[in-house]
Amino acid sequence: MSISIAHVPTGSASRYLQQLAKHWSHKMAVVVTPEEATIDFPNGARLTMAAAAEMLEVVLTVPADGNVARMREVVASHLDRFAFREAPLPFDWHDG
Repeated sequence: MSISIAHVPTGSASRYLQQLAKHWSHKMAVVVTPEEATIDFPNGARLTMAAAAEMLEVVLTVPADGNVARMREVVASHLDRFAFREAPLPFDWHDG
């Protein structure tokens, strides 16, 4: 498993977290509250997000046979869609 973590500065973390979770809830298993979300992808990857006042913490876990760079891009591009007024959001991905 590969773990990628990003701390994304934004004052709208809770809103973006909830919008993304709702968007993907039609296709994936999603657990969401205003402060946290977990999204399980069909390929075995898992995205967890936690909203703080001025930051969204994003933790992406990808199976060993998965494409980490592609999954990072999928998450970032989808969040940017909801954050169009701020986009592109700065993702400082690092290994966890």
